[in-house]
Amino acid sequence: MHYLHQYQQTQSLHSPPETLPTMYDLPSENQEEPGLPDEFHDLQPELLRLTFRPANYPPEQIFSGSDLNLYYDVSHHSWYKRPDWFGVVGVSRLYENEDLRLSYVMWQEKVAPTVVVELLSPGTEKEDLGTSTRKSGEPPTKWEVYEQILQVPYYVVFDRYSDQLRGFVLKGGVYQELNLTQPKIWIPQLELGLGLWQGEYDRRRRLWLRWYNAEGEWILTPTEIERQRAEAERLRSQRLEELLRSHGIDPNS
Repeated sequence: MHYLHQYQQTQSLHSPPETLPTMYDLPSENQEEPGLPDEFHDLQPELLRLTFRPANYPPEQIFSGSDLNLYYDVSHHSWYKRPDWFGVVGVSRLYENEDLRLSYVMWQEKVAPTVVVELLSPGTEKEDLGTSTRKSGEPPTKWEVYEQILQVPYYVVFDRYSDQLRGFVLKGGVYQELNLTQPKIWIPQLELGLGLWQGEYDRRRRLWLRWYNAEGEWILTPTEIERQRAEAERLRSQRLEELLRSHGIDPNS
């Protein structure tokens, strides 16, 4: 979707362990800066990036960002949102074809994300789901920016505490929630789907969000591809050794 819409103008260290709070006792967010990433907020966007490969766009025309400032209002240069992850197609992978991005600036890029993913957390849930309110003069909420300003076609939210996946599609300028009979969302513009995958990533086994193709197959990460190739080579060598032995030839001689 091109950026062509209406706004013309963003506690002692030596205390015994049982007296110290555990990870579960401590807040994972700074109340003055809600949404501060925890480990899941690092790993999940990385998996999305590694498997985001729309078949209908060349790699050099695919960009994704995570925890990257997205500046959206030319009249308020300091206003930005920081999606947990977003994907854009039809834009250079590199800023002006030569540099890594420090942020994503709409009035320069002129191409809005096709999909935004927010990972729900207690400090940001209301804003992520469009139930928060704002005072006059305050910047718009994430929901308002994605729906009304950027008009992002697909908005996806995932709650890792309840493992609930929700998706919203833009219709008539308004987000309508998808009725998901399965935890999968197909996005025609990308020829890709986003779903919940039970598996191990970075030695952590749980439900993860990841991309799948038109055949319903999960897109492999580079590490998985290399592992698959290595296994295929091992099997090929094993079959060759068996063939040689069947002809009375010692493959190790």
